[in-house]
Amino acid sequence: MQNSTDYIELIEPTPTLTTRKCKLLAKSIAAVLWTTPWLAALTGWYCYDLFTGIVILGITYLIIGIIRSKLRTSSIPPHQLEYNYTDTAIAVWFTAKRLCYEEIDKKSSKNLPV
Repeated sequence: MQNSTDYIELIEPTPTLTTRKCKLLAKSIAAVLWTTPWLAALTGWYCYDLFTGIVILGITYLIIGIIRSKLRTSSIPPHQLEYNYTDTAIAVWFTAKRLCYEEIDKKSSKNLPV
């Protein structure tokens, strides 16, 4: 039985991007994370052969996985890192926390009572 002092830590929701620039930036980061291994593998297969394409696919999966991990750990709050996030969610977190933080701060400061 659980103790009455045990509680689930509140989860900070994924930020919402308001400006068109920030939304486009987040979508482009997500697209790069998702399509880079496939485009590199298809290019390697077309230019060289199937084996080279498969090797390039594996290498770019590793590289994009490292980049995805760095984006995730630098932008998502530490107590939420154990949850699964899609490429789009990681891109939105990164864009909101690192690239478009001025717009998010302006939006949150408008809602504060004076």
